[in-house]
Amino acid sequence: MLLTRRTFGAAAMLLTTAFAFSAHAEKVATLKIGYQKTNLPVIAKQLGAIEKALEPQGVAVEWVEFSAGPPLVEALNVGAIQVGWTGDAPPIFGQSAGSAIVYLAALPSNGEGEAVFAKSDSGIKSIADLKGKKVGVGKGTSAHNLLVAALEANGLKLSDIEVIYLSPADAAAAFASDNIEAWAVWDPFFAVAETKYQPTILARSSDVLKVNTYFLANRDFAADADNAAVITTTVAALGEAAAWADANRDTVAAAVAEVTGVPIEAQTLAVNRAKFAIYPITPEIIAGQQATADRFFGLGLIPGAVKIADAVWAAPAN
Repeated sequence: MLLTRRTFGAAAMLLTTAFAFSAHAEKVATLKIGYQKTNLPVIAKQLGAIEKALEPQGVAVEWVEFSAGPPLVEALNVGAIQVGWTGDAPPIFGQSAGSAIVYLAALPSNGEGEAVFAKSDSGIKSIADLKGKKVGVGKGTSAHNLLVAALEANGLKLSDIEVIYLSPADAAAAFASDNIEAWAVWDPFFAVAETKYQPTILARSSDVLKVNTYFLANRDFAADADNAAVITTTVAALGEAAAWADANRDTVAAAVAEVTGVPIEAQTLAVNRAKFAIYPITPEIIAGQQATADRFFGLGLIPGAVKIADAVWAAPAN
């Protein structure tokens, strides 16, 4: 389903003001964008919002799909892509490992659309019941952060459970065959499991975390003054797409379902509880991400402490 931009709002005007910098004559020829097949990235791609915004600057766009945030961060690190979306945890793992990444903008967290859950007949009724159980989760993902935080909130440690690190697709198979007893994951995988199994939901991100998801860039790409206008134009276009998506959820659900192959019932559930917005990186957002990084370091999940503020993009001087 192809969407039109006729009903786009004026959100981009505000974002353009917030992120405005003067353009340079020389810019990257093709902006490679890393994304996962989920709400805002899919809609921005379908609408051609970024393509249309960058066309006057002579910049083309190439979309590169990833299954999860950690491989996307590694692609940013090596310069295989210039920008991309992830949850809160992947950039922390990346920064700790020395990845060449910077934060460009923040998006709302998965919130209601990310959870730890178990099958209703498993006998698992609460996070406390996970002690000694096999729980599937993607290592270094936002769901990993949710799992850690949910355990801590219930007096448990990660070592109290048997963590099985799996990609979403592999975890879905393991959950279906009862090779894991609980699963921590985000939409649309969560929504698919919810409609298929009617599971017992043990914790959602909105219950235990106040976090964001992030739009990131390769550090060297973002440090080049010639690319500042590309970045700010892209962020503004994403804000425009987010405003449109927020006002057209039924159309969004149908469009994303067509692209992803996710059943419309599950995709509608995911879209209706999603939040669509783009924010500048504020001190409050930095503080929240720093708290997550400190938690991971304290648990030994990352090799070294990180300072989030050191990886926040500031437009280079002209």
